[in-house]
Amino acid sequence: MPWMMLFVALAFAGLMVLGGCAIKVSLAVRGLGRELRRTRERLEPEHAKLAREMRRLEGAGE
Repeated sequence: MPWMMLFVALAFAGLMVLGGCAIKVSLAVRGLGRELRRTRERLEPEHAKLAREMRRLEGAGE
């Protein structure tokens, strides 16, 4: 019987470790999403400027 309680305690401890790792991964993914959104907002004006320039060059080439 004591062995069974030890196994249950070890399994619970293992699940707690996995849960902690899952929380860390979740927080890292959330931070990555914020970083991607911020980068997209910074690059959007440059992308629009490049698209306008490409349209201008395509129109001048005809």
